[in-house]
Order: sequence, then C-alpha cells, then structure tokens
Amino acid sequence: MPINKPLLGKEEEAAVLGVLDSGLLTNPSPEGGPNVRAFEAELATYVHAKHSIAVNSGTAALQLALMAAGIKPGDEVIVPSFTFIATASAVMLTGAKPVFVDIDRNSFNMDPSVLRYAITGKTKAVIPVDLYGLPANLEEISEEARSRGIMLIEDACQAQGSSIKGKMAGTLGDMGCFSFYPGKVMTTGEGGALITDDDALADRLRKMRTHGQVKGYDSAMLGGNFRMPEIEAAMGRVQLRKLPGFLKKRTDNAERLTELLRGTAVVPPLVPEGMRHNWYLYTIRCGNSSDRDRLKTEMNKEGIGATVYYPTPVHRTPYYEGLGFGNIRLTETERAASCVLSLPVNPMVQDGDLERIASIVKRCL
Repeated sequence: MPINKPLLGKEEEAAVLGVLDSGLLTNPSPEGGPNVRAFEAELATYVHAKHSIAVNSGTAALQLALMAAGIKPGDEVIVPSFTFIATASAVMLTGAKPVFVDIDRNSFNMDPSVLRYAITGKTKAVIPVDLYGLPANLEEISEEARSRGIMLIEDACQAQGSSIKGKMAGTLGDMGCFSFYPGKVMTTGEGGALITDDDALADRLRKMRTHGQVKGYDSAMLGGNFRMPEIEAAMGRVQLRKLPGFLKKRTDNAERLTELLRGTAVVPPLVPEGMRHNWYLYTIRCGNSSDRDRLKTEMNKEGIGATVYYPTPVHRTPYYEGLGFGNIRLTETERAASCVLSLPVNPMVQDGDLERIASIVKRCL
C-alpha cells in the first residue's frame, strides 16, 4: 500500500503513442507544441485562471516565477523551512537569499503572524507553501504582501485541486506553481506549470522557458530550457480529465480515516472552514518522535507506506547548515518535523486498508 503512486491506464498510453506517431516531440517556440497549448488551455479553465504556462518540473516553475518577478542577487525571499527543499533552492538559484519563517502549529503552513517581522527593505517576494495539499492562509499573507509591495508566489506544487472559498490553489498569488511529479494527485511523468492572470508575466514566462526567445535565435531576455515536452502534455491532458475522480476518492478515504482515528492518541489533519484539501498527503501528528517512529516501523512492517514528510527542515539540511542557516530557531517547524507521519489515502486504498491503518494506530499507541 504505497503512500502515493501514479494511476495510469490505456488512455494515457494512447495519448503518448499518438505523440510518438506524430513525430513532434517538442516545440521550442514560446507558444509550445499543440499538446502543450491544449494542456495549458485546459488547465487554465480548470483553475479558472487567465494563463497557464507548462514547464518541465515544479522546481522549474518556482525558479521561473522568481526570474519573471525580477528577483536578483541581494534580494530576500521569505519561505517556510517545513517543505520540500525546492522552495528554498529556487531562491538560491536566482542568487537571492531565502529567509526562513516558522509555521502554524495546526496547518503546518507558513504562520502569517510571523511574516511581518521577517520583512526588510530587501524583501522582494514571499513564497507560502500549500503543504500536503492544504492551502496556506493566503488571505492574511496576501494582505501583508500587497500592503508592502511584495510579490506573492504561491507554491501550490502539492495542492492541485485544493481551494479557499471556491478560489483554486495556484491562483491565490501573483503567480502560482504546480508540480506533476509521479507521486502527485495527477502526473505528466515529470512536469509543472505556472498560473497567473497577469498578461505581462505570462508573456515573460513563455519566453523565459525557451531561452528568452521571441521567434527563434533572437533571445530578448535571460531564460533556459524549461519547456514541457509533448509526451508529458499529452499525458497531462488525460490525467486532468481524471483528476475530479481521483480527488473524490482521496476525500472519501481521508474522511473515513479521520472517523476511524477519532479518540486515538494521534491528531488527524485539520481543515479550516472554507478550505478544500486535495489530500495529496494525509498527515497526522503524534505525541512525540518515539511514538511516530514506532508507528511508522509497525506500519511499514505490514506493507503500509507510512512516510515522514519532512524529517529534516530545510534550514537544518547539510547544505543550508553549511551556509549558516542552522543557527535559526523555528520552534513549530522543528516540533512538526519530529512528530508528523503521512498515511496512504490515495485512490487505490480501500476501506479495509483504512481499518487496518486505524487498528495499528490503536495497537501501537
């Protein structure tokens, strides 16, 4: 019972074979190939946004967003440390400095109340992460960012299909970033996308993803090869059509597991009113690291892919510690890293599997 696994069928196979038969595997123009253009249009419609720009990974989406925002060496970008390392590394790749802030104890997302104290004259952007698929408190974060003239880039790489008061994840900032890595709620094999309603940003992003070219061999700005291949886009179009079904099954599983865990020694995920969780990861909080590690070991012994995301906060990883970030004290971040555990609720999980998970929790704790 894996924590997550790509769900692929004959439709994806036919889409990929169609691209191979066409011989058109990629297109270096800013507009992209036919499948890329179609995928972008369908994705923009799904999230109710004006523009979608497909790229080759979620990390590429984050880096391009920062480049398009004009982030440069000497600038500061505020990020959480309780996230996948790509959020901070995208900042480093632009030459800017990540400024790590703490998280809210219940949501595991960036705490808006500490954001204002991290802002300096060098702050040019803030990147809240929709961790585990639950949107960050973008209303408060956006209010603070906009009042200070700071670019808001939403790292929605884990939150495809989530929303706040009906507004889709990825559309809650100046730009939003998605990842379509195989373990996500939908996949293109590898891949990502940027979402924006800003025409100028969209135009810049499309040019930057293919070396800043306008028509070809006429690079007008710095860019790189960040474009999505046609095979990935073709697969993404099929997966996007299946996404509502995937999300319904995840939601059903998550609600059932929460019911089964009621009264146990673990704290199930909390979803604030008005928010919709895509249940990319169903993450419980254990009382301490010993309980968490014992529970994980027992589940793994029985073939249940319980996994810790993320055991080491970004600022405590060897690379960032070597840069001096290890001296930062982030109380809630470090507490969460020591006691969270993610449990499978993906569409392959059946009710009997959920009952087994709950029984192990009750037996171990």
